[in-house]
Amino acid sequence: MQNQFAIVGGDLRIVKLAEMLAKENHLLYTYALEEAETLFTLPQVKKCLSIKEACEHVHTVIGPIPLTKDSAQLYTPFSNQKITLEEIGPYLKGKKFFCGNISEEFYKIAKEKQIKIIDLLQCEELVVYNTIATAEGAIQIAMEETQKTIHASKILLLGFGRVGKALAYRLKAMGAELFVAARKKEDFAWMDVYGYHPVNLGDLEKQLGEFSIIINTIPTLILKEKELKCIQKDCFLLDLASKPGGIDQKIAHQLGLKTIWALALPGKVAPVTSAKYIKNTIEHLLKEKQE
Repeated sequence: MQNQFAIVGGDLRIVKLAEMLAKENHLLYTYALEEAETLFTLPQVKKCLSIKEACEHVHTVIGPIPLTKDSAQLYTPFSNQKITLEEIGPYLKGKKFFCGNISEEFYKIAKEKQIKIIDLLQCEELVVYNTIATAEGAIQIAMEETQKTIHASKILLLGFGRVGKALAYRLKAMGAELFVAARKKEDFAWMDVYGYHPVNLGDLEKQLGEFSIIINTIPTLILKEKELKCIQKDCFLLDLASKPGGIDQKIAHQLGLKTIWALALPGKVAPVTSAKYIKNTIEHLLKEKQE
């Protein structure tokens, strides 16, 4: 069955998503993707000259993930178009709008314009699948930056949430000597089951100097000046947490520690797979609404 979608802005994940939908014979009206030239070799894809043209024929609109990077303009890396959140609002009235990481400002606009907004990054299905690309991307970065194998490396992982669990599983399977820091007793029990070394977040300072790699997944500042001074100079620090992050990047650099804050890894390291997960999530949500 052919469906019609508008796709407005977005990164390489959204471009790959559009290609997948077009190859399944869905009709796509696009705007602010004009630099994704290969997309327009597909006959099902129409390049629109305005947001109005893209949205007027459809009931479902797909936007960027993240929706915006500055709380004001739509994220459009494949376009020179500058589109404000206020500008797109009127054309989404009464429509389903799929996007991600939605700002408070746009929630207010959505309420005023009666937009049926769906934050894909709040959908558990997509969040869980995204941990795969995040974990694999983190391992890739760690190996490139340390020029060492994960096998036999002494690694501290901060946090045992979704990303922490996916990453711990892979690091352990690769032969890392893995220590995982958390606070909950039930987390420590699961660590014991899986063979990880548990560390209480309240006792970090005692062990911070022992590791060659430290990876943070907690979106709360954990490694501040006091903790960072305990870390050996050749340790590599990788922060995967969303803002404000878990590592004081400024202090780490001042202390001469090598650190990277790697945000939005799924879109950077695995855009094709990420697009597939986004597509599946949207299809499942649309099907649920029909039932």
